[in-house]
Amino acid sequence: MTKPNTSPAAFQQTAAIDPEAVAVRSVGGQQSLTWGEYARQVRAVAGGLQALGVGRGDTVALMMANRVEFYPLEVGAQHSGATSFSVYNTLSPQQLNYVFTNAGNRIVLCEAQYVDRIRASGVPIETIVCVDRAVPGTLSVAQLTSLVRQDFDFEATWQAVTPQDIVTLCYTSGTTGNPKGVEISHANLAFECQAYASVMPVVFGDRITSYLPTAHMADRVTNLYLHEYYGSQITTVPDRTQLPAALIDARPTIWGAVPRVWEKLKAAVEFSVANEADPQRRAGLEWALEVAGRKAAAQLAGAVLDDVQAAEWAHADELVLSKLRAKLGLDQLKWALSGAAPIPAETLGFFFGLGIPISEVWGMSELTCVASVSPPGQARLGTVGKLLPGLESKIAEDGEFLVRGPLVMREYRQEPQKTADALDDGWLCTGDIITEDADGYLRVIDRKKEIIINSGGKNMSPANIENTIKAATPLIGALATIGDRRAYNTALIVLDAESAEPYAAQHGLTDASAPALAADKGLIAEIARGVAAGNAHLSRVEQIKRFTILPAFWEPGGDEVTLTMKLRRNPIAEKYAAEIENMYAPVLADGVHEPAAE
Repeated sequence: MTKPNTSPAAFQQTAAIDPEAVAVRSVGGQQSLTWGEYARQVRAVAGGLQALGVGRGDTVALMMANRVEFYPLEVGAQHSGATSFSVYNTLSPQQLNYVFTNAGNRIVLCEAQYVDRIRASGVPIETIVCVDRAVPGTLSVAQLTSLVRQDFDFEATWQAVTPQDIVTLCYTSGTTGNPKGVEISHANLAFECQAYASVMPVVFGDRITSYLPTAHMADRVTNLYLHEYYGSQITTVPDRTQLPAALIDARPTIWGAVPRVWEKLKAAVEFSVANEADPQRRAGLEWALEVAGRKAAAQLAGAVLDDVQAAEWAHADELVLSKLRAKLGLDQLKWALSGAAPIPAETLGFFFGLGIPISEVWGMSELTCVASVSPPGQARLGTVGKLLPGLESKIAEDGEFLVRGPLVMREYRQEPQKTADALDDGWLCTGDIITEDADGYLRVIDRKKEIIINSGGKNMSPANIENTIKAATPLIGALATIGDRRAYNTALIVLDAESAEPYAAQHGLTDASAPALAADKGLIAEIARGVAAGNAHLSRVEQIKRFTILPAFWEPGGDEVTLTMKLRRNPIAEKYAAEIENMYAPVLADGVHEPAAE
């Protein structure tokens, strides 16, 4: 069978495999689409959009939670020849104005709750289609699809799409200035899906959950596009708090997460073991985790368990570990991945010991998402694997990693100078400092612009420090390392918003607000212990000597973090200049804390 080179061609090939199989479903399965129903809706949406004047080269925006209705709308837009893209649901009217103006879309497909914000953006949107309820001045999906003209030639329309056409725009969550619109072609995407699946196999009927924002390139590739190319079944998760239940419901066979999600799953396992009421059962769980820990330690050290240890792990797996995986809903995984940020080796080791090997991936929107990965069973903890087949790399004199090949974006939309800065004779300047070993395995050090050089001239990676500390306690939501041109490192710490209420309830606190918790002596002590535990895995010069817990939760897209939770380091330094100087006062100031003594 000929390999498809556009998303519509991939979808048509996939949908014909088994039209009665479920393609997309909600948690619990109350709402679902078979491939046959899905294909019919795609045809109707494409026809409705064409009747509104949408064709090749036009853009269509989507703004909604992860829901079943998203897929026929998105894929229908692709079949009309349009460039379809999602925006983050948290964008302000001003931010929407920039994105919509840059993209040039005249149509938005959205949930009713976003209509007022879209209109407040000031962009002259011609048509708004609401997926969930009627809003005056908008169309329903049924009204959209009723517009199909009798002379609409669906087959000719989607077959006119070429590999050079732009399939989507991904707006980077840049830490400074406005986001850049990365143009990804159908050719980029076809190569991404086919190269990725050659390393991490995906077959028709594989199961996965969609819970990251659909504007995030990681969700688009691992869910939407692999789904079109290979026929994975998607369970939509509109609210992240539903993720634990969704995993148990969907039993994914392929699944990925950002490091913070893996860390929370790790904390959940440890919490359930520590709080097991039955002493005999708790002893068995602790024994199994101890056996798993030995396997993890061996893997982290690059060693192999001897026969006795391997037999003990197999015994622990049969009695306990397999049941823990089932309790998480991860007992049927073929492969798991972690990406978007560095993940602590200890977290990778924990899941490896539990029987869930995680492949860490590396990539960026400008590389159509994933550019490197390790095959299942060949992962080397602490590395992001090897480049996908067909890519080449080189390291510049300053250590920056450059990549060339079919995954490199076409350009930044309407940004010729920024495009010229990023692309050099086909080479993408990634902005990352990455090392490569003799076997081709890559190790990400940090962003080139974010390396800290202390007053003694020592180069340090703030991301490595931050991820090591965060891995030690689930109470920390964000941490910004301070130390450039300083004698020692300090940190601004923000509590994890999702952990606030459970922590308050467990400790009998009536106020779960950020200011109240930041001043709570018990919580401060917990954070101090966590910082100390993280410090134990860092060199002395990297360790956090003092920290301040800020009385606020940092929201995605706010002053401090991007929509993908990357730190805006310069704005943070400016906004919290007084708090930072306080941490370097000769005498320990009020509100400044030190790690717990060993």
